[in-house]
Amino acid sequence: MPVVYLLLGKQVKPSGRKQTQVHTVKNQAWVMWFIKKPMFSFAAIVVLILVIILILPKLQTGFLPEMDEGSIVLDYKSPPGTSLQETDRMLKEVEQIIIKIPDVETYSRRTGTQMGFFITEPNNGDYLIQLKKERSRTTQEVISEIRNKITASQPSLEIDFGQVIGDMLGDLMSSTQPVEIKIFGDNHSKLTTLSKAVAAIVSKVKGAADVFDGVIIAGPSIDVRPIYSQLAQYGISVADFQYQLQMALEGNSAGAVLEKEQLSTIRLIYPNSRKYNVEGIKSMQIFLPDGKLVPITNLAIIDINAGEAEVERENLQAMGVVTARLENRDLGTTIQDIRQQVSNSIHLPAGYHIEYGGAYAEQQQSFKELLVILVSSSLLVFAVILFLFKDFKIATVILFIAVLGISGSYLALFLTHTALNVGSYTGLIMIIGIIGENAIFTFLQFKESCRENKVQDAIVYAISTRLRPKLMTALGAIIALMPLALGIGAGAQLHQPLAIAVIGGFIVAMPLLLIVLPSMINLLYKDHKLPY
Repeated sequence: MPVVYLLLGKQVKPSGRKQTQVHTVKNQAWVMWFIKKPMFSFAAIVVLILVIILILPKLQTGFLPEMDEGSIVLDYKSPPGTSLQETDRMLKEVEQIIIKIPDVETYSRRTGTQMGFFITEPNNGDYLIQLKKERSRTTQEVISEIRNKITASQPSLEIDFGQVIGDMLGDLMSSTQPVEIKIFGDNHSKLTTLSKAVAAIVSKVKGAADVFDGVIIAGPSIDVRPIYSQLAQYGISVADFQYQLQMALEGNSAGAVLEKEQLSTIRLIYPNSRKYNVEGIKSMQIFLPDGKLVPITNLAIIDINAGEAEVERENLQAMGVVTARLENRDLGTTIQDIRQQVSNSIHLPAGYHIEYGGAYAEQQQSFKELLVILVSSSLLVFAVILFLFKDFKIATVILFIAVLGISGSYLALFLTHTALNVGSYTGLIMIIGIIGENAIFTFLQFKESCRENKVQDAIVYAISTRLRPKLMTALGAIIALMPLALGIGAGAQLHQPLAIAVIGGFIVAMPLLLIVLPSMINLLYKDHKLPY
């Protein structure tokens, strides 16, 4: 800045007479008033401590900041074994519901595929619904309307709502939902029963939506069980029977042919094998060693299996996974209610246990790491002050005042109904550093003034000197962060919790630095040796 001034500023020719620059500071009388009445500072400290103790447990908590993307991802799943024609009929009725929503601009559908690198059943798929830019309702309100109408129209269709970024992360990650309850055990049928019981409890918790018990039925399937006595009676081996059945259904490899420097497998298969149904399989004929034909029903029992539940594992241990999304409620409070009701209603057998994963597990891990960063930053601030002033007392006071500043962040988050998440937690760390920095400059000014003034006069002079910089810093930061705090502009919702936390901290920082800090300095040094 001085270089820019020298380059662009006007050159003033020096005059012959000597010029003296006098810098006067108007002492603020109110500072002396608060210094002589420290009870106000102690009262403020008690109030801020109570704010931290009482408000922190009541704060909403989340993981990542929520953002209204203006688009909806609707995942759907029809019952296992539903024909493609029937699924398409159900989805066409869903589309009639979607197009009648006035806030919907356009949509697209895909069936039997997802973004993740895993097998997708043909009865699964999703819709991408784009909402109008000019609309009176939020995305969550539109989702609630679509969910209620589809549930009433197609009760057999399992649906799950999200937004584009969350759905993309869900397809590519193992933790796909905000609420994820993992039930570990050995008996798969018992896990299925427990998963359904837990899902029934979660569906009754306020804020939980799109609850899924995690029971995925793979099927239906056709079970062909050979009758070994009949095979022996007709003189046909099990391997020969399997070979002929496989030839009829999917073909067998009979060699390869080299074509354009690439080997292509030759597969022999019966004509019209793709059109086989259950009755067609039952009417198949099997060749005997003497060349005669015998119906397959004489050699095997053919049954239709309605399907079996897929087995999920984590660390080689079987588990059932109950998932849910959030609707008009924060993650922390919802999980707290779920844990309480599950622990009261579900009695696990020996060898079974429950873990809570999903976004909640990621949140807890992030909060632990951010807490370590918060404590580390506070200790670093303390170390810097101790190294600079070589005075343990003032270092402790400045650190204590800096930590008290987070009460303003808590209060701002509570009053604006904003969740404590990764973004707002970062704001808490910033506030401690900002308050500590301002307190250091104030104490430096106090030390310099103590060389020529009494302690109380030096405090008044230091506060009066630093008053304008403090106010300009706080007001400048608040004005700059206000658009983000109000959610104005593209992507502002992503940084809104951080902005609210920082603004709240700045508001509380002013009385801490201008009232509490002077009183504490006066109490420390009025009867002791001056800190120089």
